[in-house]
Amino acid sequence: MKFTYPGLTDQEVEASRARHGSNAVASQEVETFRDKLLGNLKDPIIIILIVALLITVALWIFGYAHWYESAGIAFAVVMATVVATWSEHSNEQSFQKLLEEASLIRVKAFRNGHLTEIPISDLVVNDHILLQPGDTVPTDGLLLAGYAEMDEAALTGESEPVKKTALAENADPAAAAEQNRLFRAGLVVDGEGVMRASAVGDQTRYGQTMKELLSAEARLSPLQHKLTVLGGHIATFGYIGATLIFIVFLFNAIAGHEGGFATYWAQPSGLIIKDVVTAAILAIIIVVVSVPEGLPMMIAMVLAINMKKLLSVKVLVRKLLGIETAGSLNLLFTDKTGTLTQGRLAVSAFLTGIGARYEKLDDIPQALRDMAGFALCNNTSAVIDASDPNDPKLVGADRTEQALLRFVTPYLAQSGQVDIVDLIPFNSTRKFSATQVSGERALTLVKGAPEVILKNCGRCLDANGHPQDLDDPDAVQAAMRELSSRAMRLLAIAVTDTPIDDSKALPADLTLVGVFGMRDELRETSYASVKTAKAAGIQVVMITGDSKETAQAIAKDVGLLEDDPQALILTSDELAALSDEEVKQRLPHLCVVSRAFPTDKSRLVKLAKELNLVVGMTGDGVNDAPAVKNADVGFAMGSGTEMTKESGDIVILDDNFSSLTQAVLYGRTLFKSIRKFLVFQLTVNVSAILVVFLGPFFGFDLPLTMTQLLWLNLIMDTLAGLAFAGEAALHRYLQEKPIRRDEPLITVDMWSSILLNGGIIALLSLLFLTSDTTHALFSGGYAVGAPGAKAKLLTAFFTFFVFIQFFNTFNARTQGLNLFENLLENRLFIIIIPAIMGIQVLFVAYGGEVLRTVGLTTQEWVYVLLMAFVIIPTDLLRKVVRNRWLGNPVMQDAP
Repeated sequence: MKFTYPGLTDQEVEASRARHGSNAVASQEVETFRDKLLGNLKDPIIIILIVALLITVALWIFGYAHWYESAGIAFAVVMATVVATWSEHSNEQSFQKLLEEASLIRVKAFRNGHLTEIPISDLVVNDHILLQPGDTVPTDGLLLAGYAEMDEAALTGESEPVKKTALAENADPAAAAEQNRLFRAGLVVDGEGVMRASAVGDQTRYGQTMKELLSAEARLSPLQHKLTVLGGHIATFGYIGATLIFIVFLFNAIAGHEGGFATYWAQPSGLIIKDVVTAAILAIIIVVVSVPEGLPMMIAMVLAINMKKLLSVKVLVRKLLGIETAGSLNLLFTDKTGTLTQGRLAVSAFLTGIGARYEKLDDIPQALRDMAGFALCNNTSAVIDASDPNDPKLVGADRTEQALLRFVTPYLAQSGQVDIVDLIPFNSTRKFSATQVSGERALTLVKGAPEVILKNCGRCLDANGHPQDLDDPDAVQAAMRELSSRAMRLLAIAVTDTPIDDSKALPADLTLVGVFGMRDELRETSYASVKTAKAAGIQVVMITGDSKETAQAIAKDVGLLEDDPQALILTSDELAALSDEEVKQRLPHLCVVSRAFPTDKSRLVKLAKELNLVVGMTGDGVNDAPAVKNADVGFAMGSGTEMTKESGDIVILDDNFSSLTQAVLYGRTLFKSIRKFLVFQLTVNVSAILVVFLGPFFGFDLPLTMTQLLWLNLIMDTLAGLAFAGEAALHRYLQEKPIRRDEPLITVDMWSSILLNGGIIALLSLLFLTSDTTHALFSGGYAVGAPGAKAKLLTAFFTFFVFIQFFNTFNARTQGLNLFENLLENRLFIIIIPAIMGIQVLFVAYGGEVLRTVGLTTQEWVYVLLMAFVIIPTDLLRKVVRNRWLGNPVMQDAP
């Protein structure tokens, strides 16, 4: 088909661009590396760390601290922020590259009297654009000539092609019908024509959707919310502890002074100032110790590690916190086509005239199969290229014909001597097509809607291919109704000896070959994946453009309607008739929304968030982008539009629902890792603060020196944080309920571990310092109380305190009784934890005055290790009592 239009001149193009603008669409502002880094520095825990860093730098400058104390905190800040920023930035750069490639698309437009190719962004209103099969509509406009069959699924979610016809010549453009209008992002499936641009850039439907996308609201992820609360609590705890220790240290200095309170203030002011400064420094260090600087670094590391693991299962994480949010999902709105289903129509059943049903081509009796293959291959408008028998090319076939022809693939390569005598093309009025052939077989082949074909069928073919009377049409009708209830599209084929006449009417004497049932089949993994999501406490709601009956059939097959006798299926109209409050009341039982519009998705996301639910949304088309962006975590499909991918937090590369459950699993693994680290770290903090606070009352001004506290903070926080970053993703996590948005980060069981173990460590530490037994064991041959014996005792105590925390890492990494569960799967743990032990041995041997240590004998090392090991059976006893009286919180893996 040839078209000729003069098109716009260069002057007219400039005038149109000045009046209506260009075809460039507003895009989201791209964050630079610096912008992302500054954003990550605003994390509440990071802010506390930066304050602590400034304090330690100031202490170093004035000679009250060592440089490596500041270096440790700076390392934690840099690791936590740079790792997260770099990961997000590198992914964002990849997406921007994709967008730039999309902007290089060239379109065929008439300009200055001839057809030329121009960049899509150069189009203006009133440009005349040539569209051919495979082209994406570059802007909104009116079809002036030709015809087009459009796939507008990216815009509307509807999988059925839409037929577009040209606007009548001299017709008023303002009166154009929907069938004359084309919209940006639509795909030309068939046909050829010329459109005139009526809107460009932000004025197109596509552009309006992008503007809505840019204004989408943002809120803190569940983890960010919990960390904000935790950061406030930790800061308060640190300040209170620091204040008390400041007071206790000064009180002890005053009370221990000869002459007591009265004479203390009479001594030189320099000595008083020294005590005040020492107390202040100790208090500040307690604040530094109380802040878990390893937490943000651990989060960044575990996100980065899991991001690589997810990529191997076809899940690309654009925004790192999207993983964590996926683990907290309460409600997931999902598309049907391509996500739960395979995304293409396929033959699922074949009915014979006597109601027998076959699901595979090879199961159909040979004679009947041969006739069905012959009828389909020779009554089609498609051009078949069967040069590759395993992958034949079908040109010009719609979705239905493609499904039928794929079903009879073995027959496509058979080149029989067949000549076409006459044909009746399909149209929506006739609802059938017919082809009269001669040669190998002289027949008229008919294909169409069963309700039309069956009326003229008096006979049917039996299993041997012989005609017989259609004695029981009710059997066929009953079988067809059963297929229709399973959301299948039906199409009948028949044959006759009667030639096609000039009336082009359906022949009256037809012999039924069979009825095909076609549908977009479920993915093999969909049922199991939906079941997994529901077992994980996630409510799955399917949103589709299909009819209510079709949606209900798919929902039933995929398992959405199981387990809830009050399961609701609503159409878009029924949803629109409900007030927001009524929708919120019905939302807990909602399973399906059929005939859905894009606005339904955005509304449902908004209302679910108002109920404080953590909401996920899948999407692939332009129409899905705002809802994907507004959800707490947006899942964009890999085959979807770039706009939707840009809107999403996570891209499901294989469009498979089962990949969503993997994102949920790794999100929960992250959350578990954070909790394990917090149990360990806060136990260290509680025990350290109690020892420093109570030590002066037992005659030890500094049971742990400032340097030792900071060293302890470095190895037990920063390094241990990395050790917990590699915890295994256990499938039993998917049998637990989601973490509520308002649920505290630290549970009752965690508090019992933190406070009990922290208190016991502090108690054992004080017994270590005051017991005559330990004084004797660690005297080093000196008289008890001598400076040499005291140096041995304090060295042994420092080592004991580090090692008891070392053993407590095994308690913290599992809530169960098996401390070695999946231990070998966490390579970081089995490398870092022994390394901490080795470093401590070196520091004791060579720390000298810096760490206030002296060497220990082999026997003394054994004593220290045995005493520190006590924390293992202590916590196991706590877990046994908990399991007996409160229940075991550890879910058992499903068989």
